[in-house]
Amino acid sequence: MNKNDGMNYAPKGKPNRVVEEGEFSFAAIGLDHGHIYAMCNGLLEAGGELAAVYDSDPEKVKAFVEKFPDTKIADSEEEILSDPSIKLVAGASIPSMRCDLGLRVLDHGKHYFVDKPAFTTKEQLEKAKKKTEETGLRWGIYYSERLHVEGAVFAGQLIEEGAIGRVVQVIGTGPHRASPSARPDWFFDRDYVGGILCDIGSHQIEQFLHYTGAKDAKVLHSKVANYNFKDHPKFEDFGDATLVADNGATFYFRVDWLTPGGLGTWGDGRVTILGTDGYIEVRKYIDIAQSGSGDHVYLVNHEGEKHYECQGEIGYPFFGEFILDCLNGTENAMTQEHAFKAAELCIDAQNMAIQVETADSVTSK
Repeated sequence: MNKNDGMNYAPKGKPNRVVEEGEFSFAAIGLDHGHIYAMCNGLLEAGGELAAVYDSDPEKVKAFVEKFPDTKIADSEEEILSDPSIKLVAGASIPSMRCDLGLRVLDHGKHYFVDKPAFTTKEQLEKAKKKTEETGLRWGIYYSERLHVEGAVFAGQLIEEGAIGRVVQVIGTGPHRASPSARPDWFFDRDYVGGILCDIGSHQIEQFLHYTGAKDAKVLHSKVANYNFKDHPKFEDFGDATLVADNGATFYFRVDWLTPGGLGTWGDGRVTILGTDGYIEVRKYIDIAQSGSGDHVYLVNHEGEKHYECQGEIGYPFFGEFILDCLNGTENAMTQEHAFKAAELCIDAQNMAIQVETADSVTSK
């Protein structure tokens, strides 16, 4: 796993099978984003079986089966969709195309697990809501910066245990390394990715709803800018927003594509969670100038100060819970309402964002 390459960052955890052999078969369709590798890793570790893969680009398929050599290469999308043994399709196609794939997947009686952002428009989101209501199938969304980060998982467990009392505010930072030479053209076009707040901002809003226990929230203010990539005029390399939840908790987050080359990983993602009886800070991927490892959790409450190193200790419970939800019709991993609400709010933040005017003299590096 290359810690410097965020697009292909694919954490591996402890195998924790929740199903027996042959009980949960899934396939991959759409390999445009490297998150598909992490999504499949998580499902495999939980006992799922990767039966088939399809993408229109044979080079992407070749790279995929090198990672997952037992996977059958399907000749078409329809071959996978028409296979009754496959219960779920995982997809990481170009973001603006993810909804249409999901609609086809559910129309064929299968669950869908899609990379974020699951949608780039409100119209897409409404279609997905209607389809899940019609079919009763799951439309899971891979909010990786909480679901696939052991420190973030542990922070949620501490909150559930009452370690910091009632959560009243969250601050999230989600910096990323752009690595422009390694990115496809669509990456720089907000028509395809939905914009920075819709894309990587979705991680931030999802974790806010989760840590605060909120069902809904309102975007108060948001803004976006292109500071450093003037040769890509439809790209946004900075965004931030302020929200307030239905339970009174507040939130500020910043996301950017400005991670410097000297950092030992693709982004110094952090979250600070303030409660009535203490606070938690999660340093997700690195503890700069201290430790090259991630998953550091700092807790301060009335009992004192604590530092937890969570890497390799907590695991990723979402994947097993999600598989069981698909099989049993439950919602223990993440409710459909929650998954869609996070997607809705990030589109709201994007749509109402103020475009910050930046100096034309700033040049791309």
